[in-house]
Amino acid sequence: MQHSKRFFLIFSTLLLTVTGAFAGEGKLKGYMFGDYYYVAKNHDSELEDKNGFWFRRIYFTYDNKLSDEWSVRFRLEMNSAGDFTSKTKLEPFAKDAYVQWKRSGHAVLLGLSGTPTWGYVEKFWGYRSVEKTTADLFKIGSSRDFGVAAKGKFGRENRAFYHAQVGNGSSTGTETNSGKKLALAAGYHLTDNLSFEAYGDFEERPGETNRHTLQGFLGYKTKMFRVGGQVLQQTRDSATGDDDIRIASFFGAARLGDQLQGFARVDRAFDPMSDGPKISFLPVDGTTKFTFLLFGLDYTPHKQVHLMPNVEVVTYDTPAGAASSPGTDVIPRFTFYYVWK
Repeated sequence: MQHSKRFFLIFSTLLLTVTGAFAGEGKLKGYMFGDYYYVAKNHDSELEDKNGFWFRRIYFTYDNKLSDEWSVRFRLEMNSAGDFTSKTKLEPFAKDAYVQWKRSGHAVLLGLSGTPTWGYVEKFWGYRSVEKTTADLFKIGSSRDFGVAAKGKFGRENRAFYHAQVGNGSSTGTETNSGKKLALAAGYHLTDNLSFEAYGDFEERPGETNRHTLQGFLGYKTKMFRVGGQVLQQTRDSATGDDDIRIASFFGAARLGDQLQGFARVDRAFDPMSDGPKISFLPVDGTTKFTFLLFGLDYTPHKQVHLMPNVEVVTYDTPAGAASSPGTDVIPRFTFYYVWK
């Protein structure tokens, strides 16, 4: 199995390289980011003092413009397990695989493509290489889905924008039930600096476990700094009653010099998250409310190379009926990020 996967990766790379060379319109690009991490403190004592290097993402992307209106994308992703125990090797999987038709600022995509859930927020945040956006980090949705999507801009000076999708609801995996996921994001640039986006989705799941999500985002940016805030709520149906997950997030980034920026973020979870212990690279306690803090620096010795020392901190409330909180998580990291085009 391992040999076949390695052969697939090598064969795909060679095939895409040759195809791009002869087609003339093909383009290969990608990026990598990861960290050296050190678990200084953790609510799980078994994780304390663990340290090492890992890749949190490797992208290898092939884009081909078939005509003025048609294009295709194929993207592979690899990453470390991030569970502090697995010793598995990096294995590629399909992250994007779609054909796109585009005209007059509107596009329709068929296949495995990005979801509307946090695409705009992630671009505004600008530091996915350091950490996922709030909805992504805390497993509110998925970045990809297999289905049909439409997105574009319209209105005065194209200030209004939208992204809608009908998909399987199974991310990059295979469909295993008859339900589908409907998602829609719509936003508006109020000025050249100020914009907002509203998002909602409904996912039909097996039994009585449907989910629906609402999210709002407001951001302001200039050439020197940007700030943003979002609130979201997801309701998870179950046979024993509905569970709500409510989170608020605020972040900012500012230019400190020609090659230096600073960034900071705070997320507040107003409800315990049962999926918390399953979060890759940053498992959190699932029994109580918590606050997530992130701050760091971004040094850019080359426009395609970023070196980013940062610290992630999670502080916990005391769970109902408990005598004390689970403790505090403190993880200093040295993040590296490089791009090729």
